[in-house]
Amino acid sequence: MKRRWHITYNAPVTLTFAIFCALVLLTDSFLGHQLTPALFTAPGAPFDYHNPLNFLRLLTHVFGHADWNHLLGNFAFILLLGPLMEERYGSPMLALMMTITALVTGVINACLIPAGLLGASGIVFMLIVLASLSTIEKGEIPVSFIFVVAMYMGREIMSGAKTANVATFAHIAGGLCGSLFGFMIAPKKRAAKKSDETARAKAKTLSGTEEPKTPTGYEALRERLRARQEQARNANTAHPADTATTVIGTISL
Repeated sequence: MKRRWHITYNAPVTLTFAIFCALVLLTDSFLGHQLTPALFTAPGAPFDYHNPLNFLRLLTHVFGHADWNHLLGNFAFILLLGPLMEERYGSPMLALMMTITALVTGVINACLIPAGLLGASGIVFMLIVLASLSTIEKGEIPVSFIFVVAMYMGREIMSGAKTANVATFAHIAGGLCGSLFGFMIAPKKRAAKKSDETARAKAKTLSGTEEPKTPTGYEALRERLRARQEQARNANTAHPADTATTVIGTISL
């Protein structure tokens, strides 16, 4: 039987985010680059509290990009790492991580950086650091995490510059968010396993008895032999009226 291949929307949060960013940039190109500065650029310092849109732009700046090179540069990483992290942590949790990262980078930019901020570079660094912590265990720090921090975060700290309206502080803040998420949030498989163990322990405590043990092969064989012996004993002690009678027949002369 031949296997049928079909296209699946395997990472809804990551793919929806990528598609929406592309639509924003495409619409902005048709509108003469007026949409992104108005709705998809985080305000710089000092923050204007009188403009309600500024509060919205603290979150929506991750959807805006300066040009197609900027967009493709970010989503080369997001489309590679996003589905892996979405499968590991679940779509709702990844969406929450991306929202928190967007808010943190937007607030830092509004408080410290005079220029506006746009782009998903903070989310890119969050995913890179989070992926380096994918094999983390309790009480352990992966060497891959140390290398990633040394290479990416160290480079941003040493550069101290801005490129294409993407602030260095946004990269650093995104990496810090990824570090916190990796150490504080357990993957969904590990969380489900822990939940099952907790439920079994609670049920055992409430009942006050041990969980039934599955019989081994030897014990199962012994039970079958005991059942057969019991059946044979019952057959030997059966009442005579219960036995079958065979009629041979008569002879006619």
